[in-house]
Amino acid sequence: MPTYASLIELDDRDVQNAQELASIWGEIRTEFEQHDAELIDSYAALGNADFLITFEVDDRGAAFKCALTLRRHGLEGQTMEIVDTDDFATLVDEI
Repeated sequence: MPTYASLIELDDRDVQNAQELASIWGEIRTEFEQHDAELIDSYAALGNADFLITFEVDDRGAAFKCALTLRRHGLEGQTMEIVDTDDFATLVDEI
């Protein structure tokens, strides 16, 4: 199953407190499940992005739905497909 990562920036989101931000993760997880996606991990990050979210989903259409779910919750960012480094090594060996 393909894995995707979203780098999230909170620049435009008005977060009142840490509890509010923490509470939306449960809502997002539920909505991802409605798109047949599994929210694997979420991390707070230093740097340009505030959060890193990883999720698995069957197809690109569902990945778009997940990215739009994040945006609907005010979490704007960049979503991309990622490949495990071991899988990447196998691809490179085949070339």
